[in-house]
Amino acid sequence: QVQLVESGGGLVQAGGSLRLSCAVSGRPSNSIVMGWFRRAPGKEREFVAAHSWSTDNTHYTDSVKGRFTISRDNRKNTVYLQMNSLKPEDTAVYYCNKVVWGTWIPELDYWGQGTQVTVSS
Repeated sequence: QVQLVESGGGLVQAGGSLRLSCAVSGRPSNSIVMGWFRRAPGKEREFVAAHSWSTDNTHYTDSVKGRFTISRDNRKNTVYLQMNSLKPEDTAVYYCNKVVWGTWIPELDYWGQGTQVTVSS
């Protein structure tokens, strides 16, 4: 079973940057697709970005394209989300999960604790 531990959130001013990390344990397959989701206050959890470990392809929701970059450290089995030019509307709890490529829905029915990102205006 894959375990997920997110970290790296914090408080940042608009225009700033943060890098989130997701440690993936439990012998993930090299064909895995990992992604980031977020839940803003009062809203449903939404897809943010995905990375296919086998093809190295990535996909982003429109609102973060050009600002966020998802990547992977093969040796550490860690997925990163580099977030630049942050906006107040990026404020949310961020979670990682396996992703079904092409549907952008979470594959696992459980979540880590998430990491809070707060962007002040």
